[in-house]
Amino acid sequence: MSSTSAAPAVGIIVNPMSGRDYRRLAARADTVSHEAKRNQIARAVVGAIAAGARRILVPYEPRRLATGAVEQLDFAVEFERIETPILHKSIDTTRAVEAMRERGAVALLVLGGDGTHRVVTKAWREAPMVAVSTGTNNVFPTMQEPTLAGMAAGLVASGGIALAECAERAKVVEVEIEGEAGDLALIDAVLLQNDSLGNLAPFASDKLRTIVLARAEPASVGISPLGGLLHPCGAEDEFGVTVNFCTHAQGGRLLRAPFSPGLIRTVHVADSRPVPLGEPIEVTGPALLAFDGDRERQLAPGQRAWLRVVRSGPWVIDSRKALHLAAERELMLDLDHWFDAYDGVAGKSGCC
Repeated sequence: MSSTSAAPAVGIIVNPMSGRDYRRLAARADTVSHEAKRNQIARAVVGAIAAGARRILVPYEPRRLATGAVEQLDFAVEFERIETPILHKSIDTTRAVEAMRERGAVALLVLGGDGTHRVVTKAWREAPMVAVSTGTNNVFPTMQEPTLAGMAAGLVASGGIALAECAERAKVVEVEIEGEAGDLALIDAVLLQNDSLGNLAPFASDKLRTIVLARAEPASVGISPLGGLLHPCGAEDEFGVTVNFCTHAQGGRLLRAPFSPGLIRTVHVADSRPVPLGEPIEVTGPALLAFDGDRERQLAPGQRAWLRVVRSGPWVIDSRKALHLAAERELMLDLDHWFDAYDGVAGKSGCC
C-alpha cells in the first residue's frame, strides 16, 4: 500500500463486531461473518474505483477485514493503510475516522449499525458518508448493495457529483447533561430506570421511561418503532417524536412493537407527540441514558438532561440519487477520457 498523496480519497470504516454481539442470543437477529464483511468491502471498493475514486483509505485492525478485502484487488489506484492504536473499543473507530479526515477523505463508506455510525458522527460531525447496514436494529444505515454504495462514494470523490447534490444533512438528538459533557444519538435517546451501563440485552419494556427520536420509523425494529407506530417521522421530516411510558399499575395504552428481530414486546404508553426541531425535552435522574441502543450515561438523583432533535448530523449520500445524476450526466460513459488511472484486471478485481 502506497504513501499519502493529494488525491481526494474514499475512506472505509467497518465495525468488526456489528452483527456479532449478544443480541444474536437474546433475539433472532442474523450473524454477519468476517468473511461476509470482507466480501462486502471488496465489492464497495470495486464500485468506488469504477466510478472514479483514485485513492482508497483502508484501516488496519487485527481481524484484517478491510486490508484483507483489498489485498487481492489489482487496480492502478492508491491504497493507503491507516494505522492507529487498537484497543478493541469504539475509540478505534474514532481514531480511524480522524486519521481519514486528516488524510483527505471526501467520502466515507461506513459498514455497521446505528452505533457504528454514531461513533463516526461523534468523531466527524459533518462526515460525508454512505451508510451501509451490517448490524442489528438499524434505522440510520440502509441495506444496499455495497457495489452501488461504493459507486456513489466514488462519484463524490472523483468530483463528478458534488456532495450537496446527492446528500442531505441528517437529524440527530443533541444531549445536554447538567454538569457534564454533552452527547448525541443518531436515531434514539432513551431514559431508563433500574438498568445498568453496558448492558447489551434488548431493552426491557418496564424499564423504559422516556424516548426522544430523530426518526420514528414504523417499518423498523428497536426503539424507533415505539414512536413510529404512533407518529411516523422520517429522515426528511422537520420534527422528531417523544414518548413517555408508565407501569402497568399506572395504566396507559398498550403498544406492541418489535424490540429486536423476532422479538415482540408490549409497552404502556402514557403520552406521545411530535416535537419541533430544537425543542428541549427535560429528563431527570436517577436514571440511565442510552443512545442508539447503547447504555452509556448515568444521571445522578436530581441531575437533569435536555434532549433536542436538530438537523446538524452527517451528510448522508443517497446512492440512488447519485447514480441517477451519473446517468443524466453520462458519467459512466467513456471513463478513459477523465479517469486514465483506472485499470481493472478481469478475474482478479471483479471488474472489466
